[in-house]
Amino acid sequence: MTQRILTLSRYFLRSLLFSLAGLIYILIGFAYWLVMFPPDQHTPEASYYILVLAAFGAGLTFLATLTIASRANQAGHAAWIVRLPSRVEYLTAVLLSSILFATTLQLLLALLALFRGPDLSFSQVLFIPPIWLALNTLTAVLALHATDFVAAGWSRVYLFGLIALFLFGQSLNDKNSLNTWIILRINDLSRSLAGAGWIVVVTPLNNLARWLQQDGPGALGNFFSLPFWPFHAIANAVIGGSFDTSQALAPAVLLLYATLLIMLAADIFANKDLDLTE
Repeated sequence: MTQRILTLSRYFLRSLLFSLAGLIYILIGFAYWLVMFPPDQHTPEASYYILVLAAFGAGLTFLATLTIASRANQAGHAAWIVRLPSRVEYLTAVLLSSILFATTLQLLLALLALFRGPDLSFSQVLFIPPIWLALNTLTAVLALHATDFVAAGWSRVYLFGLIALFLFGQSLNDKNSLNTWIILRINDLSRSLAGAGWIVVVTPLNNLARWLQQDGPGALGNFFSLPFWPFHAIANAVIGGSFDTSQALAPAVLLLYATLLIMLAADIFANKDLDLTE
Protein backbone atom coordinates (compact mmCIF):
# COMPACT_ATOMS: atom_id res chain seq x y z
CA MET A 1 0.00 0.00 0.00
CA THR A 2 2.76 2.43 0.95
CA GLN A 3 4.60 1.76 -2.31
CA ARG A 4 1.47 2.41 -4.36
CA ILE A 5 0.80 5.68 -2.53
CA LEU A 6 4.40 6.85 -2.97
CA THR A 7 4.38 5.94 -6.66
CA LEU A 8 1.17 7.87 -7.26
CA SER A 9 2.49 10.79 -5.23
CA ARG A 10 5.63 10.95 -7.36
CA TYR A 11 3.50 10.93 -10.48
CA PHE A 12 1.30 13.79 -9.30
CA LEU A 13 4.33 15.76 -8.11
CA ARG A 14 6.10 15.35 -11.44
CA SER A 15 2.97 16.24 -13.42
CA LEU A 16 2.53 19.45 -11.42
CA LEU A 17 6.20 20.41 -11.35
CA PHE A 18 6.60 20.12 -15.15
CA SER A 19 3.41 21.96 -15.99
CA LEU A 20 2.42 25.58 -16.52
CA ALA A 21 0.66 25.63 -13.15
CA GLY A 22 3.82 24.45 -11.40
CA LEU A 23 5.87 27.15 -13.11
CA ILE A 24 3.32 29.77 -12.10
CA TYR A 25 3.45 28.65 -8.46
CA ILE A 26 7.25 28.86 -8.50
CA LEU A 27 7.08 32.37 -9.95
CA ILE A 28 4.49 33.32 -7.32
CA GLY A 29 6.88 32.11 -4.62
CA PHE A 30 9.72 34.15 -6.08
CA ALA A 31 7.50 37.25 -6.30
CA TYR A 32 6.34 36.68 -2.72
CA TRP A 33 9.96 36.64 -1.57
CA LEU A 34 10.74 39.87 -3.40
CA VAL A 35 7.71 41.66 -1.95
CA MET A 36 7.65 40.33 1.60
CA PHE A 37 11.41 39.83 2.08
CA PRO A 38 13.13 42.46 -0.10
CA PRO A 39 16.80 41.46 -0.48
CA ASP A 40 17.90 45.07 0.01
CA GLN A 41 16.22 45.26 3.43
CA HIS A 42 16.77 43.42 6.69
CA THR A 43 13.85 41.32 7.95
CA PRO A 44 13.00 42.98 11.26
CA GLU A 45 11.68 40.19 13.48
CA ALA A 46 11.63 36.43 13.71
CA SER A 47 7.85 36.47 14.28
CA TYR A 48 7.36 38.24 10.94
CA TYR A 49 9.53 35.64 9.22
CA ILE A 50 7.64 32.69 10.72
CA LEU A 51 4.09 33.97 10.30
CA VAL A 52 4.50 35.42 6.81
CA LEU A 53 6.05 32.20 5.54
CA ALA A 54 3.33 30.20 7.30
CA ALA A 55 0.70 32.20 5.43
CA PHE A 56 2.52 31.58 2.15
CA GLY A 57 2.70 27.84 2.81
CA ALA A 58 -0.98 27.60 3.67
CA GLY A 59 -2.06 29.59 0.62
CA LEU A 60 0.19 27.66 -1.75
CA THR A 61 -0.94 24.34 -0.29
CA PHE A 62 -4.56 25.25 -0.96
CA LEU A 63 -3.83 26.17 -4.59
CA ALA A 64 -1.60 23.15 -5.20
CA THR A 65 -4.22 20.80 -3.77
CA LEU A 66 -6.89 22.25 -6.04
CA THR A 67 -4.61 21.77 -9.06
CA ILE A 68 -3.53 18.22 -8.27
CA ALA A 69 -7.06 17.19 -7.33
CA SER A 70 -8.38 18.48 -10.65
CA ARG A 71 -5.73 16.42 -12.46
CA ALA A 72 -6.54 13.34 -10.38
CA ASN A 73 -10.21 13.77 -11.27
CA GLN A 74 -9.57 13.34 -14.99
CA ALA A 75 -11.14 10.40 -16.78
CA GLY A 76 -7.75 9.21 -18.00
CA HIS A 77 -6.99 8.04 -14.46
CA ALA A 78 -10.14 5.92 -14.14
CA ALA A 79 -8.24 2.68 -14.72
CA TRP A 80 -5.90 3.48 -11.84
CA ILE A 81 -8.75 4.13 -9.42
CA VAL A 82 -10.52 0.92 -10.37
CA ARG A 83 -7.41 -1.25 -10.00
CA LEU A 84 -6.42 0.09 -6.59
CA PRO A 85 -7.52 -2.05 -3.61
CA SER A 86 -8.93 1.09 -1.99
CA ARG A 87 -9.87 4.52 -3.29
CA VAL A 88 -8.40 5.97 -0.11
CA GLU A 89 -4.91 5.20 -1.42
CA TYR A 90 -5.59 7.44 -4.43
CA LEU A 91 -6.91 10.20 -2.18
CA THR A 92 -3.90 9.89 0.13
CA ALA A 93 -1.52 10.25 -2.82
CA VAL A 94 -3.23 13.46 -3.90
CA LEU A 95 -3.04 14.84 -0.37
CA LEU A 96 0.59 13.81 0.16
CA SER A 97 1.82 15.18 -3.17
CA SER A 98 0.10 18.52 -2.54
CA ILE A 99 1.66 18.92 0.89
CA LEU A 100 5.10 17.87 -0.36
CA PHE A 101 5.06 20.31 -3.27
CA ALA A 102 3.91 23.29 -1.20
CA THR A 103 6.13 22.54 1.78
CA THR A 104 9.21 22.10 -0.41
CA LEU A 105 8.61 25.44 -2.11
CA GLN A 106 7.91 27.00 1.29
CA LEU A 107 11.25 25.72 2.62
CA LEU A 108 13.11 27.02 -0.43
CA LEU A 109 11.51 30.40 0.09
CA ALA A 110 12.46 30.24 3.77
CA LEU A 111 16.08 29.67 2.82
CA LEU A 112 15.98 32.66 0.47
CA ALA A 113 14.42 34.77 3.21
CA LEU A 114 17.35 34.00 5.50
CA PHE A 115 19.44 36.32 3.34
CA ARG A 116 19.55 39.43 5.49
CA GLY A 117 16.88 37.72 7.54
CA PRO A 118 16.19 37.73 11.29
CA ASP A 119 18.31 36.09 13.95
CA LEU A 120 16.45 32.91 14.87
CA SER A 121 17.06 31.32 18.25
CA PHE A 122 17.28 27.55 18.56
CA SER A 123 13.85 27.36 20.23
CA GLN A 124 12.26 29.38 17.43
CA VAL A 125 13.76 27.06 14.83
CA LEU A 126 12.34 24.07 16.69
CA PHE A 127 8.74 25.24 16.70
CA ILE A 128 8.71 26.23 13.01
CA PRO A 129 8.21 22.65 11.60
CA PRO A 130 5.11 21.73 13.66
CA ILE A 131 3.47 25.08 12.93
CA TRP A 132 4.04 25.00 9.19
CA LEU A 133 3.26 21.30 8.81
CA ALA A 134 0.04 21.52 10.82
CA LEU A 135 -1.19 24.55 8.86
CA ASN A 136 -0.28 23.03 5.49
CA THR A 137 -1.95 19.72 6.30
CA LEU A 138 -5.17 21.35 7.49
CA THR A 139 -5.25 23.65 4.45
CA ALA A 140 -4.72 20.74 2.07
CA VAL A 141 -7.62 18.79 3.57
CA LEU A 142 -9.91 21.82 3.40
CA ALA A 143 -8.95 22.28 -0.25
CA LEU A 144 -9.82 18.64 -0.96
CA HIS A 145 -13.30 19.18 0.44
CA ALA A 146 -13.69 22.20 -1.86
CA THR A 147 -13.03 20.20 -5.04
CA ASP A 148 -15.33 18.14 -7.23
CA PHE A 149 -12.83 15.34 -6.69
CA VAL A 150 -14.01 14.77 -3.09
CA ALA A 151 -17.20 16.75 -2.64
CA ALA A 152 -20.48 14.88 -2.96
CA GLY A 153 -23.76 16.71 -3.14
CA TRP A 154 -23.86 19.58 -0.68
CA SER A 155 -20.99 18.31 1.47
CA ARG A 156 -18.70 21.30 0.82
CA VAL A 157 -21.58 23.73 1.30
CA TYR A 158 -22.24 22.27 4.74
CA LEU A 159 -18.56 22.30 5.73
CA PHE A 160 -17.62 25.78 4.53
CA GLY A 161 -21.01 27.14 5.55
CA LEU A 162 -20.31 25.97 9.10
CA ILE A 163 -16.87 27.61 9.01
CA ALA A 164 -18.41 30.84 7.72
CA LEU A 165 -21.02 30.71 10.47
CA PHE A 166 -18.35 30.48 13.18
CA LEU A 167 -16.31 33.24 11.54
CA PHE A 168 -19.36 35.46 11.46
CA GLY A 169 -20.30 34.49 15.01
CA GLN A 170 -17.07 35.96 16.35
CA SER A 171 -18.41 39.44 15.60
CA LEU A 172 -21.10 38.90 18.23
CA ASN A 173 -18.45 39.47 20.88
CA ASP A 174 -19.26 43.18 20.72
CA LYS A 175 -22.57 44.87 21.36
CA ASN A 176 -22.92 45.93 17.76
CA SER A 177 -25.86 46.95 15.63
CA LEU A 178 -26.64 43.31 14.80
CA ASN A 179 -27.15 42.49 18.47
CA THR A 180 -29.33 45.58 18.85
CA TRP A 181 -31.41 44.54 15.84
CA ILE A 182 -31.90 41.01 17.21
CA ILE A 183 -32.91 42.35 20.64
CA LEU A 184 -35.43 44.75 19.06
CA ARG A 185 -36.97 41.94 17.00
CA ILE A 186 -37.26 39.72 20.08
CA ASN A 187 -38.94 42.56 22.00
CA ASP A 188 -41.37 43.13 19.13
CA LEU A 189 -42.17 39.43 19.04
CA SER A 190 -42.63 39.42 22.80
CA ARG A 191 -45.12 42.29 22.67
CA SER A 192 -47.03 40.63 19.84
CA LEU A 193 -47.29 37.36 21.74
CA ALA A 194 -48.31 39.19 24.91
CA GLY A 195 -51.12 40.88 23.00
CA ALA A 196 -52.24 37.48 21.70
CA GLY A 197 -52.31 36.05 25.21
CA TRP A 198 -49.21 33.83 24.94
CA ILE A 199 -47.91 34.88 28.35
CA VAL A 200 -46.07 31.59 28.88
CA VAL A 201 -43.76 32.35 25.93
CA VAL A 202 -43.28 36.04 26.72
CA THR A 203 -41.20 35.57 29.87
CA PRO A 204 -38.52 33.34 28.23
CA LEU A 205 -38.28 35.78 25.33
CA ASN A 206 -37.80 38.71 27.70
CA ASN A 207 -35.11 36.76 29.56
CA LEU A 208 -33.42 35.98 26.26
CA ALA A 209 -33.45 39.65 25.23
CA ARG A 210 -32.03 40.66 28.62
CA TRP A 211 -29.28 38.04 28.36
CA LEU A 212 -28.36 39.17 24.84
CA GLN A 213 -28.14 42.74 26.06
CA GLN A 214 -25.88 41.95 29.01
CA ASP A 215 -23.82 38.73 28.98
CA GLY A 216 -24.95 37.25 25.68
CA PRO A 217 -22.53 38.93 23.24
CA GLY A 218 -19.44 37.89 25.17
CA ALA A 219 -20.65 34.31 25.68
CA LEU A 220 -21.65 33.88 22.04
CA GLY A 221 -18.41 35.44 20.82
CA ASN A 222 -16.34 33.13 23.02
CA PHE A 223 -18.31 30.11 21.81
CA PHE A 224 -17.86 30.91 18.12
CA SER A 225 -14.19 31.82 18.66
CA LEU A 226 -13.36 28.49 20.31
CA PRO A 227 -12.59 26.51 17.10
CA PHE A 228 -10.14 29.22 16.04
CA TRP A 229 -8.24 29.17 19.33
CA PRO A 230 -5.25 27.23 17.85
CA PHE A 231 -4.64 29.96 15.26
CA HIS A 232 -4.76 32.72 17.88
CA ALA A 233 -2.55 30.68 20.23
CA ILE A 234 0.09 30.08 17.54
CA ALA A 235 0.15 33.74 16.50
CA ASN A 236 0.43 34.93 20.11
CA ALA A 237 3.17 32.42 20.92
CA VAL A 238 5.22 33.31 17.84
CA ILE A 239 4.91 37.03 18.56
CA GLY A 240 5.76 36.44 22.23
CA GLY A 241 8.78 34.33 21.34
CA SER A 242 7.83 31.22 23.33
CA PHE A 243 5.03 28.71 23.84
CA ASP A 244 3.37 28.11 27.17
CA THR A 245 1.82 24.74 28.05
CA SER A 246 -1.55 25.38 26.42
CA GLN A 247 -0.16 27.12 23.35
CA ALA A 248 2.16 24.18 22.70
CA LEU A 249 -0.94 22.05 22.07
CA ALA A 250 -2.20 24.33 19.28
CA PRO A 251 -0.39 22.57 16.35
CA ALA A 252 -1.61 19.22 17.68
CA VAL A 253 -5.19 20.53 17.74
CA LEU A 254 -4.83 21.66 14.11
CA LEU A 255 -3.61 18.18 13.20
CA LEU A 256 -6.63 16.77 15.04
CA TYR A 257 -8.89 18.98 12.91
CA ALA A 258 -7.07 17.73 9.82
CA THR A 259 -7.41 14.09 10.90
CA LEU A 260 -11.16 14.40 11.38
CA LEU A 261 -11.55 16.12 8.03
CA ILE A 262 -9.35 13.50 6.31
CA MET A 263 -11.55 10.76 7.71
CA LEU A 264 -14.63 12.60 6.46
CA ALA A 265 -13.05 13.11 3.02
CA ALA A 266 -12.04 9.45 2.81
CA ASP A 267 -15.56 8.32 3.70
CA ILE A 268 -17.13 10.64 1.12
CA PHE A 269 -14.66 9.72 -1.63
CA ALA A 270 -14.90 5.97 -0.97
CA ASN A 271 -18.69 5.94 -1.23
CA LYS A 272 -19.48 8.59 -3.84
CA ASP A 273 -20.29 7.98 -7.51
CA LEU A 274 -17.26 9.25 -9.38
CA ASP A 275 -17.92 11.83 -12.07
CA LEU A 276 -14.55 12.18 -13.73
CA THR A 277 -13.86 15.00 -16.18
CA GLU A 278 -12.69 14.45 -19.75
